[in-house]
Amino acid sequence: MSTPTHSGLISRLARSNRFYYGWIILVLSSLSYFFSAPGQTYFTSTFIDIYIQEFGWTRSTISGIYSLATMTSGLLLFWVGRQIDRFGQKAVSLVVAALLGLTCIWLSLVNGLPMLFLGFLASRYLGQGSMTLLPATLLPNWFAHRRPLAFSLMSVGGVIGSSFLPPLNRYLIDTIGWRMVWRLWAIAFGVVFIPLVAIFMRNHPREVGLTTAGEYRQKSSSDAVPAKFQDVPSWTLKEAIRTRAYWGMLYSQLLLPLIVTGLTFHFISIMKIRSISPDQAAYLISLLAVVSFPTTLFAGWILSKVQIHHTAMAISLFMGLALTVLLLTDGLPGALVFTILLGSAMGLQTVWGGLVWPNYFGTRYLGSIRSLAMSATVLGSAFGPIPLGLTFDLTGSYNSALIGMIGLTVLGIAAAAGSPRPIHAERFKNDDEYID
Repeated sequence: MSTPTHSGLISRLARSNRFYYGWIILVLSSLSYFFSAPGQTYFTSTFIDIYIQEFGWTRSTISGIYSLATMTSGLLLFWVGRQIDRFGQKAVSLVVAALLGLTCIWLSLVNGLPMLFLGFLASRYLGQGSMTLLPATLLPNWFAHRRPLAFSLMSVGGVIGSSFLPPLNRYLIDTIGWRMVWRLWAIAFGVVFIPLVAIFMRNHPREVGLTTAGEYRQKSSSDAVPAKFQDVPSWTLKEAIRTRAYWGMLYSQLLLPLIVTGLTFHFISIMKIRSISPDQAAYLISLLAVVSFPTTLFAGWILSKVQIHHTAMAISLFMGLALTVLLLTDGLPGALVFTILLGSAMGLQTVWGGLVWPNYFGTRYLGSIRSLAMSATVLGSAFGPIPLGLTFDLTGSYNSALIGMIGLTVLGIAAAAGSPRPIHAERFKNDDEYID
């Protein structure tokens, strides 16, 4: 009697009427967000002081190298999206994870600035860029009706990483040394993430004999999909960028990381001017995450009820109100209101940013479409701190930059209002494309 293969077991599991295989894909997607950590700022920041102490580099030098690496990775990210469309998420995930594991080994051997730059570039490109792009293009293949909920749950992996890994990194650095911490992450990729992807990841329900209709499947019913989930074709990138909706949603997506990155980079200084101590400012930064996480979970329900472009309008409105409160008030009460409003915008955008592209343009060419948008987002976040820093250097105040950012949110409301879901000239003929 032959031993069942992994493929056979997965096929039987996927066809079970009692379980939808998409939930396993959801867990893998959330895990991908968690394993993007070596390319995330919250992770890398735990090593900066070590580099300064051990190598004598200045903080501004390391910051400049990191910003340059981030901008370069953003410009190159579109290539990964093309590979996803060509080879599928599983193959690209395996390659990216293996390269990110090797990058961790590279960073454990750093002994000079050129080596550090290459390590930062690879970690940002593979971690912060590719490891978050991949699940964002995979999950829409498996979920239509429950897509908002799925994206809400997927974000948990990133929240866990950003909450627990910085203190864990600090403990491990003090215990086993910074070089060994990087090597432990390389081992984790090889022992945990890569095998799980190799065994369990599937690009599309049809690979296990299903359609997206499997999400609705019940014992007593057929695999027919409700009509409202069959009405969106898949656009090519060339078709998508010719629509007003693409550029309106692109602007809406890059606006929040631009503003939040700029505010976060100068946060202690901004709060100090408003009579907030550094300790209180650090608490407010933590409060952003506290507000953002439950909003993220609630956002799935909101986006199942509210149209995509109306949610984008609400995100820009929350940002504009937060900046107005910050501009007009001093002291802790006003800062708390600012934090709650901005954290709410961040939580909504976490889910909205994953839904807008498949819900507007389908899933067939999602890698190319979303990677271009993600490149713009990365570049926006890289430039976010500049206007605030220049304004303060020239005037001794951040107010002019804050007023300019409020103006950007007003434009964001207008751009979103004018960007409802576009209608394709011809209906898509592939029965595997469903969307809500």
